[in-house]
Amino acid sequence: MKPTERFTMSTPHFTHLDTLESESIHIMREVAAECKNPALLFSGGKDSIVMLRLAEKAFRPAKFPFPLVHIDTEHNFPEVIACRDKLAADLGERLIVRSLEDSIKRGSIVIKDESKPRNPYQSVTLLETIEEFGFDACLGGARRDEEKARAKERIFSFRDEFGQWDPKNQRPELWDIYNTRVHVGENIRVFPISNWTEMDIWQYIARENLHIPNIYYAHDREIIRRNGQLVPVTALTPPRAGETVEVLSVRFRTVGDMTCTAPVESAARTVEEIIEETATTRITERGATRLDDQTSEASMELRKKEGYF
Repeated sequence: MKPTERFTMSTPHFTHLDTLESESIHIMREVAAECKNPALLFSGGKDSIVMLRLAEKAFRPAKFPFPLVHIDTEHNFPEVIACRDKLAADLGERLIVRSLEDSIKRGSIVIKDESKPRNPYQSVTLLETIEEFGFDACLGGARRDEEKARAKERIFSFRDEFGQWDPKNQRPELWDIYNTRVHVGENIRVFPISNWTEMDIWQYIARENLHIPNIYYAHDREIIRRNGQLVPVTALTPPRAGETVEVLSVRFRTVGDMTCTAPVESAARTVEEIIEETATTRITERGATRLDDQTSEASMELRKKEGYF
């Protein structure tokens, strides 16, 4: 047998998911090595759950070199919050929760219309939390395929002393070399799964057998049809005059504030069925399910410039 044949036979098959996983772990370890006081933003959604598994692979059996942080709008789906708390407890990791309600009580957030989504105001509470704990880097689960503004952003995204992002002033990341230097008051948002797609996320969830909130799977739910999208009927999103309540089999492709997150009609009740469904969709995840992304005043790019994730 030739030496090259022996090498080929003994070398395991390195898959596309293995490549993405390896890159993400490298980025997390780079943050842990170069940053003084990082944090991992964790909401209990599918992308941040994938981030947890990557952190496990990067740092276990040691404790994570950063706490988990959630900026809670208080308008989240209860299934997601329950999953957030369970996973943090199961891992034995520190979970820091800061609420928009706290910022409202302090007067740093003033909401004039409670019927509108709270997502745009998360930037204020996030920046207050960064200042409170002195975080110099926040790891987030954003992906470039989610939305066009996120596609512009580097993996290491620098924010100035006001927490703002300038899309025209970003540092190069040639040969995957990352510059982590910041001045006092500045911080970095780091996105280890930037290069992943929605399909990659679901395939990884299947491979790793990850527990995720059950609202990601198809279930019967009361909805109303509004502006071409399905709106879940909740205490925060009741039917308006003239709207008809229907019961449909739906699932959520992404989860967030109940007032701005729409489900999609679906019969996919397993990970494998979701993967099949994802392979045929032609609408981006946020384009199909985020009501607040449709208005210019709540656009992702504007919110990121103001300090959003």
